[in-house]
Amino acid sequence: MRLSRGARVTLGSVAGVILAVIYLPLLVVLINSFNSSMNMTWPLPGLTTNWWARALEADGLVSAITTSFEVAAASTAISLVLGTLLSLALSRYRFFGRQTVSLLVVLPIALPGIVTGIALNNAFRTMLGLQLTMFTVVIAHVTFCIVTVYNNAFARLSRMNRNLEEASADLGAGLWTTFRLVTFPQLRSALFAGGLLAFGLSFDEIIVTTFTAGGDTVTLPIWILNNMFRPGQAPVVNVVAVVLVVFSALPIYFAQRLTSTDQRR
Repeated sequence: MRLSRGARVTLGSVAGVILAVIYLPLLVVLINSFNSSMNMTWPLPGLTTNWWARALEADGLVSAITTSFEVAAASTAISLVLGTLLSLALSRYRFFGRQTVSLLVVLPIALPGIVTGIALNNAFRTMLGLQLTMFTVVIAHVTFCIVTVYNNAFARLSRMNRNLEEASADLGAGLWTTFRLVTFPQLRSALFAGGLLAFGLSFDEIIVTTFTAGGDTVTLPIWILNNMFRPGQAPVVNVVAVVLVVFSALPIYFAQRLTSTDQRR
């Protein structure tokens, strides 16, 4: 279908406005990280890299980054296992309530983060009597990270040729051997892409984390929130925010490239 020149101009203008609304604030944060004014005044009185040097010495920053990496890595690992098992069960077997289970798996990512956070906080502290720790943060992150793994794996399994698995079974291979030698090699790139997305989601999550983290568990987003309004910390927070954007975007970028490459095959 070919669009008229007017339609192309209109769609391009709308797309440009939407992208500007999304990315101009990020550009402002990047510029402010070099703002020589501690109060972030505009127009910029000058440029400096002092805030980048000070960010390396910020109190608790390294610990917060380490905690975010640990939480994201643990959440991704658990999500890969559970998401793969769920996708195999729901794509390979037909049973009563299959669609309901699929909906319940995907639903957490569509719920408002504050609702999920409050629900998990009540479940951990009231129903289970648990203290909020890094463990509760990991479990909370798994509830939405698992969705990206499940969606990627389920989509790939739906497109796979099941004749290869049946041929493997006919030749005497068991379930594990068939999965290891036939299913997993075809599923590997989808799981890798889903894992990258899950890591990115977990690394910069703030709302659910706020409700499920104890006082001694400080992730990078929580560190940014705690320091945002402290005197003299705004420039350093801008620097850390820029780094967080980059670290969050990289997994999503590579996952998108990987998915695009698989679709072209």
